[in-house]
Amino acid sequence: MSALTLNVAVNLVGEAISAGRGINAAPLTIAVLDTGGHLIALQREDGASLLRPDIAIGKAWGAIALGKGSRLLAQDAQQRPAFFSSLNSMGQGSVVPAPGGVLIRNQAGEVLGAIGISGDLSDVDEQVAIKAVEALDLRADGGVVA
Repeated sequence: MSALTLNVAVNLVGEAISAGRGINAAPLTIAVLDTGGHLIALQREDGASLLRPDIAIGKAWGAIALGKGSRLLAQDAQQRPAFFSSLNSMGQGSVVPAPGGVLIRNQAGEVLGAIGISGDLSDVDEQVAIKAVEALDLRADGGVVA
């Protein structure tokens, strides 16, 4: 696979919803973006709060924009707050530096896009994102090697 299709993006969202329900996560919002940071799919579960779509998109957009999972972005933001403040004032999308934004790679390691999830604790959001990506035989890159 060399690019994310709408079908794959919708399947990723479905896998994320299933994974979230499987662990009784809070209502989630899932965003899937292509390598250009363009939204392909977005779904908000019943009960997810008002800003969750923007947060999910921001987690995925940050991963794409900076080439690493949003867990690493969270670490970077603590060390370089002025840099992240500048990023968020540049426009064309806000970076949300919190776990839950994961790069989607094919088996050759090429970045296909990113998935961002918001709704539960950030660690849970990230766990669900990784499960969704791996369920489709793709590689999830949260930026931190376990």
